[in-house]
Amino acid sequence: MSDERLLLSDKYKAFLRCNAPAEFLEGTTAAGKTTVGLFKFMLKVAESPKKLHILAADDTGAAEKNIINKDLGIVDDFGKLVEYRGNGSGEYKMPHLLFHAPGGDKIIFVVGYGNKRKWKDALGGQYGCLYIDEINTADIDFVREASMRCDYLMATLNPDDPNLDVYKEYINCSRPLPEWEKETPQEIKDELKEEPKTGWVHWFFSFVDNLGLSKEKREKIIQNTPKGTKIWKNKIQGLRGKATGLIFPNFDRKKHVVSAAWVKNQIKSGKIKFKKFTAGLAPSYSSKTKDTISMLFQGITEDRKLITLSERVYSNVELDQPLAPSDTAVKFVEFLECCRKEWGFAKDVFVDSADQATITELRKYKRLKGCLYNFIDSYKKVEILDRIKLQLGWIQQGCYLVVDTCTEHLSELEKYSWDDKKDKPEDRNDHTVNAQQYAWIPYRQMIGFEEEQK
Repeated sequence: MSDERLLLSDKYKAFLRCNAPAEFLEGTTAAGKTTVGLFKFMLKVAESPKKLHILAADDTGAAEKNIINKDLGIVDDFGKLVEYRGNGSGEYKMPHLLFHAPGGDKIIFVVGYGNKRKWKDALGGQYGCLYIDEINTADIDFVREASMRCDYLMATLNPDDPNLDVYKEYINCSRPLPEWEKETPQEIKDELKEEPKTGWVHWFFSFVDNLGLSKEKREKIIQNTPKGTKIWKNKIQGLRGKATGLIFPNFDRKKHVVSAAWVKNQIKSGKIKFKKFTAGLAPSYSSKTKDTISMLFQGITEDRKLITLSERVYSNVELDQPLAPSDTAVKFVEFLECCRKEWGFAKDVFVDSADQATITELRKYKRLKGCLYNFIDSYKKVEILDRIKLQLGWIQQGCYLVVDTCTEHLSELEKYSWDDKKDKPEDRNDHTVNAQQYAWIPYRQMIGFEEEQK
């Protein structure tokens, strides 16, 4: 392979030099992830002391087309050093690549993770290197089985639905290298929050990293993708999100996310004056679901903007000692006190009326210990669809802002989706959404602007 054929950006050169046990290559379409990733994978195979390795795609046909025989694919890069035996041969009856590496011949099994029966037959024993193409679409059982059998894992992916198990169990356990962290979108860095696995590296690649992509080709890809759609977000911006059905598609971090410092500077200069503070609590005590105990604190300004200023979120799934309603009462009051000192006083706060156990504990806390707050049952006569309609309008008007430290709420705004089978929202990714709705429902007449009647 000549340098003239594969032009490498500084980031891709750093990627080729990086020595890590697992690497995840995420980013925009046409970023060169597969092209450069395959080249490094083959170098890792050559270095490995093991003879057997795995290359996985949706099926063997996809592997042949998009990995093995494509321009700047394995055969193109390594020429006579590689023989593809699609029907197997000799000792190995399944499709494989015979790689004449400097240290001796290597076998790379070509596995389709889309057929469970076939990949179960393929897995057995230990392997050196594992390459998984588009890991976001792979059978999670295959990922679990195969990854535990290898010394080195490389996976490519296009951003997808962040609720997929592969994110929580694998991708979000990786981290960008410090020198490249600033080039990873904040939205993705916010998602990389699972307990880090030692040495696992996350790489984000975009159009600019692919020096082999002409300006004309890049502009054509961008021009042919409808702006503002989910495919634009996934493929062009390289950001995660469900392909269809997002409830708040008009929420844009560049327009609607601010820093706490910015809000405080606006207050200091007199450009923001808060008229009302409010808070909401949406509890969930399950240790089996991803639902959370969500606390949101908001301010309504004199110019009719609603700003989500602070959040606190707990998940009993992740706690060694699960929280009970009595624990939540203490933590909610602590949260309100922190917000009062930083932002202002919310005298009336609103708690999910369906959770009378928590409301009872809060009122008991007030009766026995005394506190400043009135704990009020949430008002649910404003139906969910009407709440969503109001919120969509406020977002469109620029009247709905979120402080950037409210990472869980931001994540839910970008995940909360319609049920594919029913004309209603999914019952997930909505606990901070519910909490903030409980907080603003009583004051909804103070937010946003009525549309002009024509």
